[in-house]
Amino acid sequence: MFVSVVCDLGGEDSRAAVYALLPQYGFEKVQRACFESMRMSDKLLAALKRDIDKVTDYYDTVRIYQYPVEGKLAISTLSQNRWKRMLVAAPIAKQ
Repeated sequence: MFVSVVCDLGGEDSRAAVYALLPQYGFEKVQRACFESMRMSDKLLAALKRDIDKVTDYYDTVRIYQYPVEGKLAISTLSQNRWKRMLVAAPIAKQ
C-alpha cells in the first residue's frame, strides 16, 4: 500500500530520531517534513507506529496517510502521545 508520513515535531531530538527511523522502513524524503513509501505492509506499518511512539513526546504530531485500506484512505494521527485513525471514503455518486 502507499503510505505518506508527515511530521510536525516539537524538538530537535524527536526530529532527528524520526527522520533517522523512516528510511529504515523504506521511506524516501519527498519534502522537508514528508516521507513516502509505495510498498508498506500492515505488519510493517504497525511496527513503525510503535517505533515512532518510542522516540516522540507529547508535543510532537505525526500524520500517516495510507491507501488503500478497505478501499478507503486511512489517516492516522499521533497527537499528545495518542494515535487516532479515521477512514475517508469517496462521496457516493447521485443518480
